[in-house]
Amino acid sequence: MPTAKAVMHGAVSIVNAIATGKGATLGISLNVVSIIEATPGSGLVFENKESSLSSRLIKSVIEKAMPKNDLEKYKLRISLKSEIPSGYGLKSSSAISSVISLACAKLFRPQINDLEVLRHGVEASIESKVSITGAFDDACACYFGGFAVTDNHNLKIVKSEKAPEDLSAIIFIPRSRKRGNVNKLKILEGVFAQAWSLASNSDYWNAMLLNGLATSTILNSDPRILTDLLEAGALAASVSGNGPSIAAIAKKGNVSNVKKAFLSHDGQVMISDINNKKAEVYEM
Repeated sequence: MPTAKAVMHGAVSIVNAIATGKGATLGISLNVVSIIEATPGSGLVFENKESSLSSRLIKSVIEKAMPKNDLEKYKLRISLKSEIPSGYGLKSSSAISSVISLACAKLFRPQINDLEVLRHGVEASIESKVSITGAFDDACACYFGGFAVTDNHNLKIVKSEKAPEDLSAIIFIPRSRKRGNVNKLKILEGVFAQAWSLASNSDYWNAMLLNGLATSTILNSDPRILTDLLEAGALAASVSGNGPSIAAIAKKGNVSNVKKAFLSHDGQVMISDINNKKAEVYEM
């Protein structure tokens, strides 16, 4: 019976989309791999212990991505391996919804285009309450790699371009998972609109920094860490997603200096290359 394997990457935020419905993101090389095997029958079997949140999300994606009559004819065995820590603003749920959608498309709807693959994941994210805006910006950076600037409400890619290859993301995962109230981001709607406008003109580092200053004040991060990171040689830094992780982007030669700026804070640091590669899928 047919089996598909799909590989999707993670991303970090350039501009948070919650306040305006418009966002910008940058692909990183941490990945999620999904293998879906279809056999006659019905129902879903999860190979790994998934959280109830992601199994709900996966089920919702599959219901959108598979034609109804195939859903009744096939039992799907789903395995998922992720390098992306979940619940820290590193786009793990966008990567998961997109990777499942892509694997299903390969098996059951090989003729559909990239945007339809993404749409199934975005709609499922809203439906299963994993995301407020559907995180189309996150899904695009996970899927296409590089920079993605999007209008999430209209599922429109405003700009998509490759990032310089000599960059790394230095990501701080704090020990405390405490997040601020994301709905309060709307108070700074004008600031986020400005950050998005910078990103849509390819001024990504100023956009990311403005986003970082705005989000950190609301989402319980200390904005002073951002200036420490810049001083250490980062091009830009920001809370990623709704936090609590903080991502700094630096040239490879400055990575160890930037990493040191995080050392006085309680948590762990991950280093990831920037990813410019599109998601891949193939039949096994």
